[in-house]
Amino acid sequence: MKKVTRFFYIIIILPLTGNISSAQPIHPTLNHIAVYVHNLQKSTAFYQNMLHLDTIPEPFHDGRHSWFSIGPKSHLHLIQGAAAITAHDKNGHLCFSVASLKDFIAVLKQNNIEYENWRGEKYAVTHRVDGVDQIYFKDPDGYWLEINDAK
Repeated sequence: MKKVTRFFYIIIILPLTGNISSAQPIHPTLNHIAVYVHNLQKSTAFYQNMLHLDTIPEPFHDGRHSWFSIGPKSHLHLIQGAAAITAHDKNGHLCFSVASLKDFIAVLKQNNIEYENWRGEKYAVTHRVDGVDQIYFKDPDGYWLEINDAK
């Protein structure tokens, strides 16, 4: 009877409680990031025109979603519905790398988009100790974006 009880515990109870170790390590990969926006058209145009992100088909076809490819198997989802544009902390940001930060800054200047370094100094670049240069700016909904030249 003890063998039956132990078998029941191992086969039925442990998987339900999550207290069983997996033989295979779990390595999640980024699937998508969802950003709740106030004006979908304005935000979609921003990510298309400023970051040159490619749109991908979205399944809802309801006029409330824009999906972008941001990597081999990763997406950015913009979702219409935020009641207002709100303040966001710079610590919570999306980061993209570019080949030339200088060229990207030129595009920001052409489009009258302010940028700053990590400390908040306008039109300044942060030079990290690992040799990466970075800047920060906001999208139309006030979400912070970092652009850097990391390889």
